[in-house]
Amino acid sequence: MTYIVNDNCIACKYTDCVEVCPVDCFYEGENMLVIHPDECIDCGVCEPECPADAIRPDTEPEMEKWVEFNRKYSELWPVIVTKKDPLPNADEMDGKPGKMDLFSEAPGEGG
Repeated sequence: MTYIVNDNCIACKYTDCVEVCPVDCFYEGENMLVIHPDECIDCGVCEPECPADAIRPDTEPEMEKWVEFNRKYSELWPVIVTKKDPLPNADEMDGKPGKMDLFSEAPGEGG
């Protein structure tokens, strides 16, 4: 099992999760985070930290696409280990449908 970040993170990018991760397996894109599925140790401490409920176990239905999505971008984006401010409209964007249309492949700053 591993944990994944889904599209609920897009345009929010809360980073509360990165501070509790014991193995630093979060990677930062311009407008979301992902988890490297091979680095995640399945501890689950990040899941309750996400205000947008964007972190889910891969054992839930239809999560395989998110495992591959997280794998792809974790290999392209820089690691993030320090909590940062969420995106400016995070509270407004939390829970909005259709957020994949807003997804950016650009990397974040990491750090």
